[in-house]
Amino acid sequence: MKQINLGIIGTGWCGGIRAETARGSALIKDIHIAETNELRLKEMANLVEAKTATTDYRELLKIQDIDAVMISATPETTHYPIARDALLAGKHVFMEKPIAIELSEADELIALAKKSNLKFSIGYSQRFNPKFAYVKKSITNGTIGRPVSVLVSRHITRSLGKKITGRGKLSPAAMESTHDLDFVFWCLEPAKPVKVYSQLNFGAMRESTGAEIPDTQWITVTMDSGLSFVVGGGWSLPLGYPNFSTTWIEFLGTEGAVMVDDSHKDVVINTMEKGMQLPMSTMPGEKVDHVFAGPMAAETIHFIEAVVFDRPVLVTGEQARTVMEVYMAADLSAETGNPVYLPLPEEKLKVVAG
Repeated sequence: MKQINLGIIGTGWCGGIRAETARGSALIKDIHIAETNELRLKEMANLVEAKTATTDYRELLKIQDIDAVMISATPETTHYPIARDALLAGKHVFMEKPIAIELSEADELIALAKKSNLKFSIGYSQRFNPKFAYVKKSITNGTIGRPVSVLVSRHITRSLGKKITGRGKLSPAAMESTHDLDFVFWCLEPAKPVKVYSQLNFGAMRESTGAEIPDTQWITVTMDSGLSFVVGGGWSLPLGYPNFSTTWIEFLGTEGAVMVDDSHKDVVINTMEKGMQLPMSTMPGEKVDHVFAGPMAAETIHFIEAVVFDRPVLVTGEQARTVMEVYMAADLSAETGNPVYLPLPEEKLKVVAG
């Protein structure tokens, strides 16, 4: 049986999940990790029996035996330079979203991967959520007919929101609704987005942090097929469980409808110490003894199998670039109060990047 050697750059919350998942796969021979937090580096190195453990990711890229790397580093500004270096080193790359900060960076990464015939995929883990996959199937096989209306609403707690916004200035569209934009585009293929309008709502986050951080962002996207849909996301829910995430999905078609409650209220634990909690309610998921509750483990195995068996990746760089352009357009629309048409012209890209 063929095995590969895997490098994991950044072994925090998400990177830790990927490292543990990879360690349990028979397709993995050796794991090499890079992590800037030395305490976490030592902990994860022992947990996954890492062959290499370093604080400098460049040391991993020098190891010729490493076939692929998974990039789970933060802040998000590190994604492009690390991915570029990994691709130039001839490694297959899986990277957490976003693909980059500027579209020119995304274009360079896509071109580098194609030039060297390397797998390059972005972490839109919700495609591996069985409920989301069922919606995609209901559209692909014609169960609900031609889609005519779509709504997706996602919210997380303000404690997690503060952690995310503390890393940079990326908006709810870029950090939360990005998953749902990717999901809807996936369902509506081959239609392409042509117009974006967005608004921000301020409240608890601004009041508690003193910074201009929105609570929610709502985005209306018009496709070239004529269909328009709405995606909303935010990070100001009161603390009900540290990383609680709740999502509602509606897809209406000419022959039916499919609706998904992904609010994670199906498992509740109530204790004298902490009251009512909602375990297994994070977007990435969490380990529950011998099983993993959530989509991230399946996504990790999918990438490993794509490299080992030379299969296509489910999420391409081009798809991630489309999502990126749309949330950049949403931020520009929210700033100007006007709809933004795609593709984004060069002068508008400079405004967004600035």
